[in-house]
Amino acid sequence: MSSEPGLGLPFLPGCAFRDPMKTSFHRSQTLGYKNGFAFSWLPTVGIGGEQLYVNQLSEAELDELSNKRPTLTYGQAKQAPPSGFVPAHVVFDKKILKFDAYFQEDVPLSAEEHYRIRQVGIYYYLEDDSMSVIEPVVQNSGLPQGKLIRRHRVPKNDCGDHYHWKDLNRGMNITMYGRTYRIVDCDRFTQVFLESQGIELNPPEEMIFDPYTELRRMPMRKYITPSDFDQLKQFLTYDKQVLRFYAMWDDTDSIFGENRPYIIHYYLADDTVEVREVYKQNDGRDPFPILIKRQRLPKTFVDKKNTFPSCVLEISDQEVLEWYTAKDFAVGKSTTLLGRTFFIYDCDEFTQNFYRDKFGITDFQPVEIKKKPLEEVPQVIPPYNGFGILEDSLQNCFSLLPKPPRKDVIKMLENDHKVLRYQVALESPNPEDRKRRFILSYFLSDDMISIYEPPVRNSGIIGGKYLGKTRVAKPGSTTENATYYEPSDLTIGSTIEVFGHRFVITDADEYVLNYMESNAESFPAATLQSLRDHFRPRRVIKETANSDIPMLGTSKQELDELIVQVQEELKLHKYLNNKNIREAFLQCDKDGSGILDKAKFLALCNSLSVPTNAILLNKLIDLCSCEEDKINYHDFLRAFPS
Repeated sequence: MSSEPGLGLPFLPGCAFRDPMKTSFHRSQTLGYKNGFAFSWLPTVGIGGEQLYVNQLSEAELDELSNKRPTLTYGQAKQAPPSGFVPAHVVFDKKILKFDAYFQEDVPLSAEEHYRIRQVGIYYYLEDDSMSVIEPVVQNSGLPQGKLIRRHRVPKNDCGDHYHWKDLNRGMNITMYGRTYRIVDCDRFTQVFLESQGIELNPPEEMIFDPYTELRRMPMRKYITPSDFDQLKQFLTYDKQVLRFYAMWDDTDSIFGENRPYIIHYYLADDTVEVREVYKQNDGRDPFPILIKRQRLPKTFVDKKNTFPSCVLEISDQEVLEWYTAKDFAVGKSTTLLGRTFFIYDCDEFTQNFYRDKFGITDFQPVEIKKKPLEEVPQVIPPYNGFGILEDSLQNCFSLLPKPPRKDVIKMLENDHKVLRYQVALESPNPEDRKRRFILSYFLSDDMISIYEPPVRNSGIIGGKYLGKTRVAKPGSTTENATYYEPSDLTIGSTIEVFGHRFVITDADEYVLNYMESNAESFPAATLQSLRDHFRPRRVIKETANSDIPMLGTSKQELDELIVQVQEELKLHKYLNNKNIREAFLQCDKDGSGILDKAKFLALCNSLSVPTNAILLNKLIDLCSCEEDKINYHDFLRAFPS
């Protein structure tokens, strides 16, 4: 849609008005045919049907009119017609530049040639600047020959440039797709064309030929000198006749070496030697019968350099000065064959007859082979690493598939569920650790030890299992002579070392004393006596508490003695704070009478972690009872001095 702004109005939206007379907005047609010829004309009507008031002449006509000048009377001079244009693909059609070149190719897997020279022809097509590389086909060469690079524009570099005929010359290297070609010469047409274009050609070079191909073309010269020895006569005379020797190879000097029997066969027909292994039933070896295959074995070599690759190349007659013959084998002597020394200790009957007739040897006494006694290598057991039980870990040194150590089943059945419990304290330079108490359990069924730490409120230490059930070895015990802790070593006041931690036994369960007294013949007298001395005060109080003597008439002296005993027992409970205990009882006694209810008294003791279940403390509480449900706590607090 076309619109024009009003007079004096800017050309902005809203300032233009649409002409309703304009209904067609297409462009006029300027192309057409007339009398079968295509021609064009200038449009006379613009978009919207507006009349175009412009010059109807074309630009070429206008230029011609502007440059036209008055001519002479005889008219304008006629111009010569332009020469005909010939395109490049017509001029250079079937014109090709040919260069003779070669490239070198490595041959890694061949002992006869290390590289290969391949001759090629490089063709440059002038009509489209394309190139191709063709190698002449050689029959039975075994190589993919012919067109190596098809005809196309060959890239010169990574920038998008292509090779041009100006880049080619004799005596230069050209690289196409990673392969370098050496241009040595070109044909006559190529030389004339390049010289006509002003390019100075390098002098031609000689074409290099493949050395292996030239060697194959040369006839092999062989110089055969007739020998006085008739090999055919030897073959016909000694065919199927074999000397048999029984030998031993002593390999005991090397690791896992041993004496191994072998049979040496010497073939008289061609002087070859064969060494076969002797296998026994269930000897654990693979059935590979031949150690050295049948061949001529060298005895003496010609002086050669140390760099001769004898382990790779086959040995020829030029490197050997003397070969093994039948006279080199004898019973009772050692023979070295390809680096192995074989001791011949016997031979068969045919071999004996041959040596007797041929060499006059009559001594064929067999040599008795004695096996060397095996040297006993002492087994070195590594030190214990601390993982697992010592006997269980020791089995890894004896077998690849370790077996668990045998257990005393009778002992396990007799002592099942029998556990000796001790109270131990940790011996540590840290004051907080010295206050910790542990329960050491000794299991009589399998002599294992476990340690448990009872949790204490507000101590800052998480209680629970301290040591799992395991056997604990004594300090200084070795892997060969391991000694473990036994119940006889666990006495009151003794110190035990458990994996680097030292514990002091401070108390024991009464079951420990009863068990040791019932089995007194199995424990030392010192161990049993230490437990009796430790439990004597408790037994006296217990017997007194169980007697029928009334406690009301207890004298002050007996009360003082009992308080002293309670103080000695409470020394084991170092976590008790005597000052806090006294303050708690005084605060609970609001009227200051010094007497508390028994239920209130026991609840207060439990809140302060006072071990009221102890025998001596129960006896003291009974002595401090003034009425049926009343307790005088002043006498009780005498056991907790401030």
